[in-house]
Amino acid sequence: MNSKGALLSAHVEIDIPFHDCDPMNVVWHGNYARYLEVARCELLRLFDYDYIQMKESGYAWPIVDMRIKYVSSATFAQKIRVDAYLKEYETRLRIDYVITDSQTAQKLTKATTVQVAVDVQTHELQYVSPAVISEKLHKVI
Repeated sequence: MNSKGALLSAHVEIDIPFHDCDPMNVVWHGNYARYLEVARCELLRLFDYDYIQMKESGYAWPIVDMRIKYVSSATFAQKIRVDAYLKEYETRLRIDYVITDSQTAQKLTKATTVQVAVDVQTHELQYVSPAVISEKLHKVI
């Protein structure tokens, strides 16, 4: 999971707060999903298709698959960088992520999420991504 083949990328910096950690000051594994979400929203904003625009376009994009590989632990007060890479959009949104230590660039986590379009009115899964996403992406890539 890297930038190779990415159509678009974004990154965010996050300071690990105390409330995200377990008693050993290590980030609880479930909090990584939130870090991915922050980076994903930053990526979606680059082509004006964050969750508000998704809803306005008539589609929800639930995550149907999320895979995380924990390489090393993030800890309290550590500054991390979360890179998000858009890899696919024609039939689904596949975004790859790499979380690294901001100062050392040590790789901490790799992840992938997959989202699919669902018509808000009919609740029907769309087997091809709606035209709106292609239109928005083609303005920036």
